[in-house]
Amino acid sequence: MSRIGKQPISIPKGTEVKVQKNVVNVKGPKGELNRTIDPSITVAVEDGMVVLKRPSDQKRHKAMHGLYRALINNMVHGVSVGYKTTQEVVGVGFRVSVAGQVVDMTMGYSHTIIFELPKEIKASATSEKGKAPTLILESVDKELLGLVASKIRSLGKPDVYKGKGVRFAGEQLRIKPGKSAAGAGASK
Repeated sequence: MSRIGKQPISIPKGTEVKVQKNVVNVKGPKGELNRTIDPSITVAVEDGMVVLKRPSDQKRHKAMHGLYRALINNMVHGVSVGYKTTQEVVGVGFRVSVAGQVVDMTMGYSHTIIFELPKEIKASATSEKGKAPTLILESVDKELLGLVASKIRSLGKPDVYKGKGVRFAGEQLRIKPGKSAAGAGASK
């Protein structure tokens, strides 16, 4: 059996899971999520646990078993606790502000970058003196949150020579030496 797929998912208090045919609906204090499951995988709610079963040991069925178990687990965690990512906008004169569902970033280009967030994501920006401005994104949907966070990061990828750009909090960036530093003293 799939090591991940065979593990049952415990349902926290205040969260309910409903299964109708091949649609799983998870409702909790933070929100509600729906997902369509492959018809070959059976999902059942037994004794406060979500259990997934597969029809055979085919490679495809094993893969789907683990995949859907992980996706449903992320849904249960999202509606009960939620997900959060923090990004830093590093660079001199780089700023970020949030107004409703619109993120406004100034990152050294000739224009400001305006990014509209989906309605499922809540955003806030903080700016402290002496520290890089931070953008905090929160959502119940882990998949959507990761997609939006990576899209924002792609708008200003971290520069490996200067270190400026958008990066995740705690992300270690390996700074490369420039041309003059690499060849200094080599040719005289």
